[in-house]
Amino acid sequence: MEMKPVYSIVIPVYRSEQIIAKTIQRIMDVSENEGFAIELVLVNDGSPDNSWSILEQAAKRDQRIKSINLLKNYGQHTAVYCGIKESTGDFIITIDDDLQNPPEELHHLISKINEGYDLVFAEFNQKMHAGFRKLGTRIVGYLNNKIFGKPKDLKLTNFRIFTRATANRLIAYRTNYPYIPGLLLMSASKMANVQTEHHSREIGNSNYTLVRILTLVARLLFNYSSYPLKIVSGAGIIISLLSFLAGVFFIIKSMVLGVEVQGWTTIVALVSFLCGFILIMLGIMGEYLSRIMNQLASSEPYQIREIIG
Repeated sequence: MEMKPVYSIVIPVYRSEQIIAKTIQRIMDVSENEGFAIELVLVNDGSPDNSWSILEQAAKRDQRIKSINLLKNYGQHTAVYCGIKESTGDFIITIDDDLQNPPEELHHLISKINEGYDLVFAEFNQKMHAGFRKLGTRIVGYLNNKIFGKPKDLKLTNFRIFTRATANRLIAYRTNYPYIPGLLLMSASKMANVQTEHHSREIGNSNYTLVRILTLVARLLFNYSSYPLKIVSGAGIIISLLSFLAGVFFIIKSMVLGVEVQGWTTIVALVSFLCGFILIMLGIMGEYLSRIMNQLASSEPYQIREIIG
């Protein structure tokens, strides 16, 4: 008899003591009603509330649940990375802990991935997010296009499913600052969207503040691209050129009008030119350094306090 595929559902948990038990129950109900074989991987990302106690009890009650307590708060992407690495299913699904992604929509993702795709993202009929978060999404989306070559018609969301082979390629990428959408784009070839519902948050406010969005943008820029270094190098080239032109100007001026202080023109020209050249060299060395750092980032980006289940 052919074995049913197992779907590992990874949920990062932070400040969700009021909603996470309901989320777990809804997922379990859907899996039983739809006949899905699941493994539920819950990652407590250093939550300061009572979330871990709820996850701990859930894992003790049901052998299909694995609860992981991280040593401290590492951020959503690192928590998801941990959950993917600790999962064992044939397919991995990531979903938020706040029920904005209704578990009843899981069958849409599962049906689509079974058409032979490596990676499927939910595409929401209508997003229920704050205005600043929508702006942050646009900025991150632009960076995804430029850095990871995201197809223009592909929508990225946290509600997604991908194959075990894709997950293996993702966790093989060595980085201390995981960015899950980017790693997935690098690890998959056949990608698609599927329409799903997106609900308003039932309890509390989103953990994605403006500071967190800016931190995410910085993570993208400094760990997956060389744009900042290219900007510095470009600035160095421009400054060097302007310095050269300024030097030529002062030399001609000194030849025509003379100077009151001997050597002043030479010093200004040389200092200006060399400062621009130094900026270029720093940019080039920084480019190599960033690549070496990415290659040598072999330690885990997180520490686990305990695992139950």
